[in-house]
Amino acid sequence: TSLTSIEVSYDNENYSSVDGVLFDKDKTKLIQYPAGSNRTIYSIPNSVISIGSDAFVGCTSLTSVTIPNSVTSIGGSAFSGCTNLTSITIPDSVTSIGSYAFEDCTSLTSVTIGNSVTSIGGSAFSGCTNLTSITIPDSVTSIGSYAFEDCTSLTSVTIGNSVTSIGGSAFSGCTSLTSITIPDSVTSIGDYAFYECTSLKSVTIPDSVTSIGDYAFYECTS
Repeated sequence: TSLTSIEVSYDNENYSSVDGVLFDKDKTKLIQYPAGSNRTIYSIPNSVISIGSDAFVGCTSLTSVTIPNSVTSIGGSAFSGCTNLTSITIPDSVTSIGSYAFEDCTSLTSVTIGNSVTSIGGSAFSGCTNLTSITIPDSVTSIGSYAFEDCTSLTSVTIGNSVTSIGGSAFSGCTSLTSITIPDSVTSIGDYAFYECTSLKSVTIPDSVTSIGDYAFYECTS
């Protein structure tokens, strides 16, 4: 957590660095951002195609990261524990958001998910306690288990018309969520999917749903 910079020799055949950040040699993969850097704003270079797993984990100084249109994948736990990150825009170029990608980003109030994302990984936004609304675009087909677990400020969720499965515990503990409309594309609602959504007053389940998991709406006391 005190590492402020990573510098790679120009002669290294496998790795490179720019402004203290570690990349592969051709700078298409961002491997590691130094967690001890005091920068608050960072723009990922346009050469980057993938953000590696754990790349920004625990970077508590960052308030804003710009992801360019060159990026197609965000690795698992990529931004986990970036507790001062306030907003993130995931561009249309990105097709997958890894598991735990933004877990415990407790200052995150706004997320824009691009129109090419097909899967939201398990626990991707778990514990984002200040996230107030989320729109899941029509490109997304699956919402992973625990994807939005304990997003306690989440009042509005729009689920796109291509989602076929809502994972187990996907929205469990979203205590501010008052209503949910599940689109006609959904066939399965996982175990504990809306567990302890204590403010949930209205749910619309379409004809397409063939299975509702155990405890899916358990402790939905409203």
